[in-house]
Amino acid sequence: MMISRRGTLRLAALGTAAALVPKPSFATTPSFATVKVRIGVLKFGTVSWALDTLKHHRFDAANGIDLEVVDFAGEDATNVALLAGAIDMIVSDWLWVSRQRSEGVGLTLVPYSTAVGAIMVKKAAPISTITDLREKKLGVAGGPLDKSWLLIQALARRDHDLDLAATSDIVFGAPPLISEKAMQGELDAVLNFWHFCARLEANGFRRLIGADAAAKALGASGAVSALGYVFHDKWASEHPDAIAGFIKASARSKDLLARSDDEWLRLAPVIRAQGEELAKLRDRYREGIPRRPAAEDAADAGKLYRVLAEIGGEKLIGRAPEMAPGTFWQVPPQ
Repeated sequence: MMISRRGTLRLAALGTAAALVPKPSFATTPSFATVKVRIGVLKFGTVSWALDTLKHHRFDAANGIDLEVVDFAGEDATNVALLAGAIDMIVSDWLWVSRQRSEGVGLTLVPYSTAVGAIMVKKAAPISTITDLREKKLGVAGGPLDKSWLLIQALARRDHDLDLAATSDIVFGAPPLISEKAMQGELDAVLNFWHFCARLEANGFRRLIGADAAAKALGASGAVSALGYVFHDKWASEHPDAIAGFIKASARSKDLLARSDDEWLRLAPVIRAQGEELAKLRDRYREGIPRRPAAEDAADAGKLYRVLAEIGGEKLIGRAPEMAPGTFWQVPPQ
């Protein structure tokens, strides 16, 4: 019997998932919590800020769940663990979820954050529009298929007949390295993830254009969630109390982060920032809290999917010309 490549990967995932799951970050289990939810996150990712708030204030127990936070070193490891059933939930983007659904894997997501990257330049740099990036050295985090990079390229092509990948000197690298090279003056501009951009803002940089502005110019009616809490829809249907409790607990943590400056001061050691840098991270995080119905998010994501498919091609989206139905989870009627 022949086994497909996807089947081989699935078997490998099942065989290695246990080894990939480290000990949970938070050992305390409230005695009155009723349903356990296991979420895998990057150890030093921004999602951990909200989850730290959720656990610190026991919003999970207050909503009938016991959230177990499992740290991972890389995104690939979280993906494998979720696909193998070693954890219940991760944070990822809708492009990955859509591709998995198109290939028969029943994943879905609940919006988590609309915060996206931006092209950053030094305040005194003689760069005022996207066309000024021609023949400049541009650092890009996330690789050639990063959504923010593709959206900004698409906008430059449509509005300015400018092929940034061809006319600029593009340097790809890890987010910390890209920011470091920018600070050292080795790059004229950088496109980095939102939290690295916020730190740069606090250190003498300004935003030239954000991926959010590019998305709206390309057809989105509002801020589109870049990331979401991802889980199997079968798991959600079998554990309705768990997913409902998690969504409520997450909403409470976001609400606290949206209104309490003191909570950000408490998180400062976790975030590893203080002063102006902490304030910038706080403000940009707050801007990224989703404010609209998931159905509107899904509609705009579908529009952007077609733009990204055109420029990113099969390497980005596989063979599906449209975003897979069900990519954004719809709360079942009560």
